[in-house]
Amino acid sequence: MASKGQSFWKSAGAISSGLSHLIWPAKCRCCGKAVEGSIEGLCRTCMDELAGCTASDYCPRCGVDVSRYAIVGGVCPRCQGYEFYFDGIARVGIYSEPLRKMILDFKHGRTELIGRFAFFANTAMDVSSFKSEIDFFVPVPLHWLARLRRGYNQSHLLAMRLTHDNAKVNTDLVRIRRTRRQADMETAAARARNVAGAFAVRRGNNFHSSNICLVDDIKTTGATLNECAKTLKEAGASKVFAIVLAVAGQDSA
Repeated sequence: MASKGQSFWKSAGAISSGLSHLIWPAKCRCCGKAVEGSIEGLCRTCMDELAGCTASDYCPRCGVDVSRYAIVGGVCPRCQGYEFYFDGIARVGIYSEPLRKMILDFKHGRTELIGRFAFFANTAMDVSSFKSEIDFFVPVPLHWLARLRRGYNQSHLLAMRLTHDNAKVNTDLVRIRRTRRQADMETAAARARNVAGAFAVRRGNNFHSSNICLVDDIKTTGATLNECAKTLKEAGASKVFAIVLAVAGQDSA
């Protein structure tokens, strides 16, 4: 039974919270508009739009939106003929609003969004076909200069919040060459050239015969994930999967 003191402070906290909303109205974490009530920090409009870009079926090989009936042999028609070094992918949604804005905000200082993203990512991981196989979660690394400028690696923050009975976070995959932003590359071939040879693994790593899940925020053409997976397999990894917050480039694998 709560003491009188506990009841007092609980009541005082509720009154204080109510007064604060009168003085500083709650704002949607996505669009920033003042709202009288919110769902997990989002206004009703943003919550509905978010549900729309996270609810569709997707190819478990490339992550692009596709009907489940179009997947044959674990791949969709759009990713047949592509060479993937990663063995499968799980995703939260597609790279459209409001998920796009939330991810960009997350990358540019709004780290309080990690709780919401962690919930989404863990939900996507739970329904993936490979969760039980994972030995390590490996965040896609930033170059040390980019990490210094931003102050954190958003993929590492996400990896640390993924829940798993056995898998641990491993940071032995490193970026050894500074590259241009993938968003500045106009073609898939240019993206692949941009990250070629940009990654390596530290000596003494535990990747040999392990199954790894790469963690990243966005997958567009898959060039970065491919190069990371190639590097990990060259280091002895058996399988490499990926989990991302969003898949862009819905017109191509």
